[in-house]
Amino acid sequence: MALKNVIGIDHAVVVVKELDAAAETWKRLGFTLSPRGTHSAKMGSGNYTIMLDPDYIELLGVLAETDHNAPTRAFLAKRGEGIERIAFTAIDSAAGAEEIRARGFEPIGPTDFERPVTMPDGSLSAAKFRVFQWPVTEAPGGLRIFACQHKTRETVWIPELMRHANAAARLRQALIVTPEPAQDAAHLTRMIDREGQREPDGAVTVTSGGDRAGFVFLTRDQLAGRYPGVSLDGLAERGGIGLVIASHDLAATEKALGPAGTRSGANIVVPPASATGTLLAFVAS
Repeated sequence: MALKNVIGIDHAVVVVKELDAAAETWKRLGFTLSPRGTHSAKMGSGNYTIMLDPDYIELLGVLAETDHNAPTRAFLAKRGEGIERIAFTAIDSAAGAEEIRARGFEPIGPTDFERPVTMPDGSLSAAKFRVFQWPVTEAPGGLRIFACQHKTRETVWIPELMRHANAAARLRQALIVTPEPAQDAAHLTRMIDREGQREPDGAVTVTSGGDRAGFVFLTRDQLAGRYPGVSLDGLAERGGIGLVIASHDLAATEKALGPAGTRSGANIVVPPASATGTLLAFVAS
């Protein structure tokens, strides 16, 4: 039975080495970014968000070393920049934590935190969250997962931040490269009580809930087969490596991406080396 208090993908967390430099990279790709946010001293991190509908992308950087961000620092040291984790939307984080506990996974949290937000009119507000995590050691395909309950959606999904020159609309898929797609996909299905399905090329997809983006587990060769002509230089052997993004207007996408984008079949693709370790594949919405 699927989790009742945890629904589909909420956002993807892309960990970067230099937060402001990464923001400039994503701006050059035609994304509108939120003002920089700063988390609590305990978290020791800061972020920029790229708001889509109903999901988003978070660029996360370590600002000060703390116990809380030790796993993120270890990720950067071992893997480098890229997708470290994926968040699900939590309807109720406390109830969701108990649901995964009943399935044998000891939750971390729930934990409440917030960050200041400058609203479009210049006023100062706050984005408030309650999150819980699956155990850090439970990382299918090297990808950590957690759930995020938004207590102030109006300070996160701000209309002015949801319009992008590259016509990005929403996430369609999160791509995880692994030598063992079936094994890692099965791991995730156990964690979230969702179904997996083998694709014709041998990749395995896992639904995340509702109409939200799904997960695709695939080998490096299968990834190359899906995106011919796209450089995979510097790609990790295992872990979250890409996002498929629906576009309102692929012509606008191609124009905004300029030389950073490569036509690959029906996709316009930004290679990982041009997007802080994250392959971006734009498709028609």
